Amino acid sequence: MRICHTVQEVRDFVRAVRAEGPVGLVPTMGYFHDGHMALMHRARRECRTVVVSIYVNPLQFGPQEDFRTYPRDPERDLCLAEAAGVDAVFMPADAEMYPPGYSTYVEVEGLTDKLCGRSRPGHFRGVATVVTKIFNIVRPDRAYFGEKDFQQALVIKRLVADLNMDLEVVTVPTVREPDGLAMSSRNVYLNPEERLAATVLYRSLRRARDAILAGERDPERIRKCLAATISAERLAELDYAEVYGLPWLADLSRLEGDVLLAVAARFGRARLIDNLVVKVPSAEG
Repeated sequence: MRICHTVQEVRDFVRAVRAEGPVGLVPTMGYFHDGHMALMHRARRECRTVVVSIYVNPLQFGPQEDFRTYPRDPERDLCLAEAAGVDAVFMPADAEMYPPGYSTYVEVEGLTDKLCGRSRPGHFRGVATVVTKIFNIVRPDRAYFGEKDFQQALVIKRLVADLNMDLEVVTVPTVREPDGLAMSSRNVYLNPEERLAATVLYRSLRRARDAILAGERDPERIRKCLAATISAERLAELDYAEVYGLPWLADLSRLEGDVLLAVAARFGRARLIDNLVVKVPSAEG
């Protein structure tokens, strides 16, 4: 497995293997868990060459967020990537990605003023900028993202479409713990009591889903169902509980088609998100 620290190194590597078949990219911030591994395994099945990027991007963290303390374990990450059959890992330093004088940023409008975009101003500007840079550096045929960060995946799909990027964005289902908690690098922040409390996120989503499948079509009632379930957990500090129409987070007056249930809450130091897509049964069905 090749380890690349500079833009030129990873470009040279990809240039040498491109003719052999599709290049898959898995962009990450490291501290791998089974969700990351699912992305790598999917890329390994579908691509001749797999590149993983590991970069904790300072642009997507707010001033009061956890950039300095974000969990990192590069040696373990490299071992896991190699075991998954990854061909190259791109691990740039900040100065490589944002050299002195850097002044170009990417914004995706509309999708980014809801959910995490509303709670974390500037977050998706940082995501869109770093993802655009990594796409331009690696030039993959396919890029793999997890559905746990559903809004992020939509933003990247919009970015790729609007800027005519020649690649396919592949999303992979959320990987969960046996009790339903979505896997996240930030789960490491949870103490045992908070870890148990955090399962309320998935419970709230399932309860709202069940209400929809039982016939509820009022989005406001579903929002209240989500919020009430989470707020009943004393260790949860609700950030948002929302319902939008897919594919592009449309506001709804009545539930129909595919809808996204999305929640976020704090448990101690950890801000966690989760979501569920529900196909609303038609009247005929």
